[in-house]
Amino acid sequence: MQASLRLIALTLLTTLLCQCGASIGGGTMGGPTAAERKAQIASEPTGDFFYGRRYYVKKTRFWGYLRKPRESWNRAKLVMLREDKKRAPDRLPETGPPGQRYGFDQNYEYRIKGYYTGKSAYDPNSNQILPEFMLTGYEVVNRNPGWIFRPDDRYDPLRITLYPQ
Repeated sequence: MQASLRLIALTLLTTLLCQCGASIGGGTMGGPTAAERKAQIASEPTGDFFYGRRYYVKKTRFWGYLRKPRESWNRAKLVMLREDKKRAPDRLPETGPPGQRYGFDQNYEYRIKGYYTGKSAYDPNSNQILPEFMLTGYEVVNRNPGWIFRPDDRYDPLRITLYPQ
């Protein structure tokens, strides 16, 4: 009898812990099916620009992921933006009101103009050396595009959870 109660208690505790762990990071990012995303990418306009997805993680200084038109997000590169010619879309104070602060555009999709400088830049808070991209222009393409790499992507604003695979 006591062993049964322990087993039930352990099962309940395990279930509770699993649910708490799943809620960290706000759940999946939603969006199209994998087939729909593949079709969207295959039919998107091409040109002298990149598609960029803002990826904001508190205390980091990388900007987000860039990829060439019609190229899978799995080939995207996490970049540091150089803003000598154009400031990043969210270049705002970090402590401003919601919607008007640095990182407000988490997961927005942009059409990004510019070029890779051939240099690398260090982000001390994520301990990564990343390619440097000179930003010359941008426009918002989609404010709610959903997942980046996989339909089960989970976003956590406190740690890096989104990687190409």
